[in-house]
Amino acid sequence: MPSPAPTPAAGGEATGVLWAKITDPDADLPGFAPGDDVRVLLPDDERFTVLGEKLLANGVDGAAVRRVRYLLEDETVRGSSPARLTVDTAECHLGKSVPRQFPRVTGSGAEAARDAFDALWQAHVPPEGVSPVPAADVLPPDWLRFLPYPELNPAQAVTVPEVLAHDDHLVIVAPTGAGKTVMGMTAALKAVLAQGRKAAWLVPQRSLTDELNRELDQWREQGLRVERLSGEYSVDIQRVREADLWVATTEKFEAICRASSLREALTEVGCLIVDEIHLLGDPARGPVLEALLARMRGEDARMRIVGLSATVSNADQVAAWLGAKLLRVAWRPTKLTWQLPTIAAHRDWGLVETARIRLASSITRTVTRDGGSVLVFCGSKRNVRRTALIIAAALGAATDGVHPDDLDRLHEVCRSARVGLHYKGWEHKRQSEVDFRARELDVLVATSTVAAGVNLPARAVVIQDTEVGLNPIDVATVQQMFGRAGRIGAGEREGWAFLIVTENERAAWQAKLVAGHTVRSQIESSLADHVLAEAVQGRISSLAEAERWWVGTFACHQGSRSLAPLRRAIDFLTEAGFLAAASDDADRVVATELGLLTARLMVSATVGHEIRLALADTELPDGPEAAEAALIDLVSTVVPKLAGTAISEELKPVVARALRPGGGDYQRGDLARMALRLVASNPDAFRRGARVIDGIPYVALYPALEEAPRYLHWLGCQGLLGTVHPWGAIVAADLGRRVRWRRCRPRRGAGRLLWMCEQLATPPHAEDLVPELFAAATERGLTSPDWTVGVRPRGTVLDEQSYPALLRERASAAEIGHDGGVVTASGPEGSVLGTWLGKRYRRDAVPKGGVRVALPAGELGEPGAALFTWRGDHRATGWLARYSALAPGNAR
Repeated sequence: MPSPAPTPAAGGEATGVLWAKITDPDADLPGFAPGDDVRVLLPDDERFTVLGEKLLANGVDGAAVRRVRYLLEDETVRGSSPARLTVDTAECHLGKSVPRQFPRVTGSGAEAARDAFDALWQAHVPPEGVSPVPAADVLPPDWLRFLPYPELNPAQAVTVPEVLAHDDHLVIVAPTGAGKTVMGMTAALKAVLAQGRKAAWLVPQRSLTDELNRELDQWREQGLRVERLSGEYSVDIQRVREADLWVATTEKFEAICRASSLREALTEVGCLIVDEIHLLGDPARGPVLEALLARMRGEDARMRIVGLSATVSNADQVAAWLGAKLLRVAWRPTKLTWQLPTIAAHRDWGLVETARIRLASSITRTVTRDGGSVLVFCGSKRNVRRTALIIAAALGAATDGVHPDDLDRLHEVCRSARVGLHYKGWEHKRQSEVDFRARELDVLVATSTVAAGVNLPARAVVIQDTEVGLNPIDVATVQQMFGRAGRIGAGEREGWAFLIVTENERAAWQAKLVAGHTVRSQIESSLADHVLAEAVQGRISSLAEAERWWVGTFACHQGSRSLAPLRRAIDFLTEAGFLAAASDDADRVVATELGLLTARLMVSATVGHEIRLALADTELPDGPEAAEAALIDLVSTVVPKLAGTAISEELKPVVARALRPGGGDYQRGDLARMALRLVASNPDAFRRGARVIDGIPYVALYPALEEAPRYLHWLGCQGLLGTVHPWGAIVAADLGRRVRWRRCRPRRGAGRLLWMCEQLATPPHAEDLVPELFAAATERGLTSPDWTVGVRPRGTVLDEQSYPALLRERASAAEIGHDGGVVTASGPEGSVLGTWLGKRYRRDAVPKGGVRVALPAGELGEPGAALFTWRGDHRATGWLARYSALAPGNAR
C-alpha cells in the first residue's frame, strides 16, 4: 500500500522549512505546519502522479511541487533556522531495491544541502523567452563572413558591443555553452581587421588547439593567415611572423616570448585572447599563465587582454588585478542542472570504486534508453577502459572474456554497443569525437581532456570519480565537465550533470559547487622559473626590478606581500649558475648561457639543477650500456613528470618483473625507466602499428616517451657549455634523438645522423621528413653525417646556400689527439673541447688552428676528450666514440 500523503502538523510548532527531493513514489513526507516553506521535487515520471495529487490535496501549493526529468537524489531538508537545519539523505536508488539511509547531517553540511536544493529548485523555474540579435546590427558588414552564425545569442549581444566599444582589458565570465568563442573571435577581428595588428589566442592544452584550429578554417578560406602553435607542431618562424592570428597553448606562447627570433613579431600583437583564464589557479598551468599575464598587463598596456572565463567566485579579483572591466553573463542556451548521486562510503577502496562504476553505468543506461547521449568522465585511463566495458555490457554487448587491457577487443565490443572511449594515447580518440558528434555513438567515456573545451556536447554528463589520477578533482574541472551537458550541438534544451560522491563527500561537494571555483595564485610553487624567464627577456636585472615585477603578480594582488620567496629564488638561480653578476655592474644580474638554455627549453630550473647534481654524483660509466642505464635511471627518478607517469595497478607488477627479474616491487619512475630502456635496447619493438611492447600497452609508455626528449636535449646541449660532464652530454644527445625518432627504430650511435636529418629537413618539416631522410640514408649504408659528397641529399629542404655551411659546421673533420697528459684538438669555428680525467672535466674554446690542453690534474680515472660544435654535433674519444656513428651492420 502507498504511504499516506504528508499533512500539516496538527497544532504543531512551525518547522519553518521543509524541502524534499523524493525518488520513491511510496515515500512518506514528514508533517508540516501552516505557513511553512514547503518545496518538493519529484521525478518527471507518471509513477509519481498519485503522490503529486496527494500533495495538492493535503495543502501543498501547486507551485511548491516541481518535476525533474532525471531526479537521482533523495534528500529532505527541514528546520526553523540555519542553526537548526537537519538533512536526511538516502543512497541513490538506481540499482538498489532498498536504498540505505545515511546518518542525519546538521550544521554547515545542512546549510550546504539547503543551498544545493535551492540551486536545483531555481533551475526549474519556467524560462523567460529570449531572442537572438542579428550580427549585422552589431558588427561591421565585412566581418560577418568570419562568424559561424548570422545571429548573436543574448550573451553575445551583451558582450560583443563592449568588445568593440573600447580597447580596455576585459574579463568575460559566462557559463559553458554561452558562446564565448564568438566573443573571442570579435576581439581578434577588431585587432586584425580594424587595427591592422596581430591577435594571439591562448588555450590551455594541445587538444583545444585542434578544436579552435578547425573552427578557424573559415577564416583561412576568407584570406586571413591563422598559424597554430602547440608543442607537437614545429614552428615555421617566417609563417609565424606573417600570420594574422596565432592559436597557441599557454606554454608555447611563453616559449615564443622567450625566443629572441620572435620578439619583434610579439610587438605586433594587439590583442591577447585568453581562453579559460580561470586556470590561473591551476597548479600545473596556472604559474606560466600568471607570469605571462603579469608581463602583458604592464608594458604600458600595448597588448589588450580579453579573458574568457567559466563562472568563478572571485572574477572581480582577477579583473581588478588585470585592470580590466568585468562582464558577467548568466544566460545559457540550455537549462543545466546538477545533482550528486550518492553511494555508501567504505574503508575498502575497491568496493567504492566498483559502486561508482555500477552507478555510472545505471545512470548512463537510464539516459540512453530515453534517447539521450552521455559523456562519462573517469579519473584515469584504466577506469575509462573498465567503465566503458561495463557500460557496453549494460547496453547489451557480449563482453564475456574481454579484458579492459585487450584494446582491440575492447574497442570492438564497445562500438557494438555504441560506446566510445577518449583519452590521450587512445588510437581511436579522433574517430570517437567524430562519431559522438554525429550521434553514431550514444556514450563517450573519457578522461578530463574533453572537459577542458573540446566541443563534444551531450544530454547528460556523469563524473564517476572525484580524483584525477592521485589528486582530488577541483571545482573548476567539475564545472567544465558539467558544462558539456545540454549544449546546443547535441540538439538538447536541457542538460543533466551528475557527480557521483560518497556519503562522506556529499556535504563538502554541495558547498563547493554552490560557492563556485575560487582562483588562487600558484606561482610561488615555481617562482625561480619565472624570475629566470623575466631575466632572460631583460625585464629583471636587479633585486629592485624583481621586486617591482613581484608587485605586479596575481599572488601579490591576493595578499602574498613577503619578498622572502623572491629573494630565495634569486639566490638559488645565482648559486645554481642560471644567473650571474653582470660583467660591467656587480649589482646587476644577467642570465648565463645555462640560464638561457633552460628558459628556452622550458625546463624547470629546480628540476634542472637536481639533474645536474645527480649527474655529478654518478660514477663515471665504463661503456655505453652502463652510461645509458645510469642516465635513464637518473631522469626517470629526478624529473617529476617522468617519475609520476600514471600507471594502472594491473601494469605495475608487469613493469616490476621486467625491470627486476629477481624480484622486487614497482618503484616510482619505473614506467618511464621501462619506456626509455625499451627504446635503448629494443628499438625494433617500436615498429609502426605496435600496440603492445614487452607486455606493456604502447599507450601506457607514450607519455614518458613524449616528455623525456626535452630533458635529454637540455643535457645534450650542455656539452658546448661545459656545465655537465661530457659523457652525460653525448649520451643524452644520442639517446634523446633515438627516443624522439623512435618510429625510425634507430640504434645506438644514430644520434648524429638523426641530427643531420633534422638540419636538412629544417624544423617546420622535421616531423614528416626526418624519417624519410633517415631511411634513405641508412638504406644507402650511411651510418653518420660524415659523407664527403657536396650535393644536397634528395628531399632536403635546407637551401643551397646553407647546405655548404652545414657541412663545414659538422664535427666530421674534427681531430682529437692524446699525448701523455695533453690533448690536442681542431674543429669548426665556434667549437669547444671538453677534456676529463675521471670526474674532473674542463671546457676550452677551439680557436682557428686548434688547441692544446692539459688534462685536469689531481684525479684518478680514465682520461677522455670530446669536441662539440656550436650547431649541435660532436666527436669523442674512448668508448664515447661509439656515439659518433651507427655500428657497422646496424644501419637498419
